[in-house]
Amino acid sequence: MTDHSADVERPGVRDRAVGALTWLRGPALEHGRAGDVGFLVLRLTLGMLWFYNVAWKRAPDFGREAGNGLYKFTSYAVEYPVVPPYAWLVENVVLPAIVPFGYTVLVAETVAAVLLLTGRWVRIGALVGLAQSVAIAMSVMFAPEEWPWSYWLMIAGHVALLLGASARRGSLEAARAEGRAPVRQAWVWAAVAVVAGLYSVLRSLGDPLAPRGPGLVDSGVSLSLGNYNLLGGLVLLVLAGLVVVAARGVRAAGLAGAGLGVLAALSLHAQLGFTDPFLGGTPSSAAAYLCLALVAAALARPWRTTP
Repeated sequence: MTDHSADVERPGVRDRAVGALTWLRGPALEHGRAGDVGFLVLRLTLGMLWFYNVAWKRAPDFGREAGNGLYKFTSYAVEYPVVPPYAWLVENVVLPAIVPFGYTVLVAETVAAVLLLTGRWVRIGALVGLAQSVAIAMSVMFAPEEWPWSYWLMIAGHVALLLGASARRGSLEAARAEGRAPVRQAWVWAAVAVVAGLYSVLRSLGDPLAPRGPGLVDSGVSLSLGNYNLLGGLVLLVLAGLVVVAARGVRAAGLAGAGLGVLAALSLHAQLGFTDPFLGGTPSSAAAYLCLALVAAALARPWRTTP
């Protein structure tokens, strides 16, 4: 039998360029792979937004005594009111109870970051992010040097995630819907943890238990993978190893990773603002541990198909 597969002419550069141009100027009505990738980019971008910004929500008083941090930005709702009833609520209810309010914000932004980045319960994460975006907009939209459209864009992005098919690619939900273990997602998260862990370990050799260890953080572009001292970096490496082993089918490793990630996150929150955390880091670091814990927990459950 003659193989004619080699006779089929493959599209050249010109054909690909024409096809791309046709797709670009065509009606945006289809929902294929490109749409899935677009939602993936949007979901990860908004997840990183909350991941970066949760770092400065610091207990125990959230900036009340020093007049900075969350207390300062929340007070803008009173100083530069956007919605008068909301300004009254902030002045008479929120600011006097800044501690419970601060912990609520800390939990909400952590939940939004973890769920959007891992792609688990995405609609819940989008709804939490939407509510937080509206609250922030009503607090600081009219403050000096603020750009109101940044908050409209935040709100619109979360609405798109809430109402769209935003977890079809690169998410734990997609793997769950297909009845398979999230092996690809596990490898990605393990690789990120190894990079952040090795970087933190090597940079922490001079001060292994620094209360705010070095991290892959760039305040100029507002991107972060969290801060970790030497011990925190080692925890990341152990979590990466447990996730990899769990992805190979060892469910016990997934359970161990989930437990270790949750314990690491809780230890940070129990110490931040009260004493130097022995893992070093910020609330963003705790969110990273929780992301790995959620991935490990997803690998620990029984699946209908093998990885």
